[in-house]
Amino acid sequence: MTYRMLVSDLDETLLNNDGTVNPKNVAAIKAAVAQGFKFVPNTGRSFNSVQPLLETLGLKGLKDQYVISYNGGAIVENAGNKVLLTRALDPQLANQIFEAGIQVNPEIDAHIYTVNHLFIYNLSVTDRRYMNERAVPYQEIERPDADFWTSAEPIMKVIFEHPKLAVREQIMEQVLATIGADAVEATYSSSRYVEFNRAGVEKGSATQLLAEQLGMDMVEVMAIGDNSNDLAMLKAAGLGIAVANGIEEVKKTAKVVMEHDNNHGAVAEALEKYVLKGVDDASI
Repeated sequence: MTYRMLVSDLDETLLNNDGTVNPKNVAAIKAAVAQGFKFVPNTGRSFNSVQPLLETLGLKGLKDQYVISYNGGAIVENAGNKVLLTRALDPQLANQIFEAGIQVNPEIDAHIYTVNHLFIYNLSVTDRRYMNERAVPYQEIERPDADFWTSAEPIMKVIFEHPKLAVREQIMEQVLATIGADAVEATYSSSRYVEFNRAGVEKGSATQLLAEQLGMDMVEVMAIGDNSNDLAMLKAAGLGIAVANGIEEVKKTAKVVMEHDNNHGAVAEALEKYVLKGVDDASI
């Protein structure tokens, strides 16, 4: 099988635990792209926040290379950061999600992503460190009022951060009980976040939309990830790949599991095995 595109999660998949990129991953991605292959970050983050990463990978500003952001909420071409598609949350629903989630625990912080900005309420010490390590731009805010929701740019998603799984599960339960389970796509990520997108908006459907635009069949697409917000893209892709540090559900869903974890070049392992088989190992 000839694969033409790899969509990849970032945190705990492509990136090391400290937010850096293994040199093996950088070299393998550059080698694949040089052959006309498409490497697409498929992330919960904003496309603006991944620009330094794109520069490291040699993808910044490239025509016909793309980023899927906000768990499938936006598809962006790297050349000129051209937004090709957005799938936003209704502002009233976003407000309901926010209000329900922060009631669970006073230590919870909340992220509100618009197309171009990240706003954070009640930023925690652990989350501040996590964001700063990854050079993610954000603006701290007081509790947003009604005007915020109506005057802001289109809202891509609302997420909550807490280091304890029990608290994250409480957030999930509280939000879904308030707004209804069918109103949103709800996922966990990075062992610290609970994420809420518009119903039907997830990494898998966005991958399909991009593949269709590029004239690709999904059997030509690979996807690699580690956490529950990656499940949809692993199921949608022709080849779903789990990194060695992936959660058990991801490993069970994936068609193959890499020998390496995110800190030891799992993405490079996948590219070398399925895309760069004819390339001299010394060149990567």
